[in-house]
Amino acid sequence: MSVLMPMDKLPGLNKATILLVGTEDALLQQLAEAMLQEDCASELQVHLAKSLPLPSNGSRPRIDLIVFVINLHSKYSFQNVEESLCHVDSRFFLGKLCFLATGAGQESHCSVHQSMVVKLAHTYRSPLLFCDLEVESFRASMAQRLVRMLQICAGHVPGVSALNLLSLLRSSESPSLEEL
Repeated sequence: MSVLMPMDKLPGLNKATILLVGTEDALLQQLAEAMLQEDCASELQVHLAKSLPLPSNGSRPRIDLIVFVINLHSKYSFQNVEESLCHVDSRFFLGKLCFLATGAGQESHCSVHQSMVVKLAHTYRSPLLFCDLEVESFRASMAQRLVRMLQICAGHVPGVSALNLLSLLRSSESPSLEEL
């Protein structure tokens, strides 16, 4: 069990692998299924994990994109993501990692305030996406977006790199914490 590295394995030919990390098994499974239903020229591989570090496994493919899923209704979910981040190599923060917050639609039931998640994403200079994964149409839309991000991070979109994607997502973000 060690730090997850972005370039520790050679890329697979026309393969793209995403790692969804979160405590909500059912939501992660539904999101993974929605992603696999998307039309994609690459062979998609979706791996699920409750937390990091991953067990040492020589057959594990190269991870092209990590998505940390935070359920705003669970403090444990947020704490799990915070603890898992120390097992990620810093090179993943160059456009190969993002945060996905779910449950923001029912703000009265939230145990984790949105500002905490925004601050976490800002601290790690990584994109933050919001989506209510319990709603099928929203989940399908997020799956489509994540597949596109994964293709870019895997290098399957000519002329666009993970760093380009990161700069595009950062420029479209809401105001910085200092401006709030």
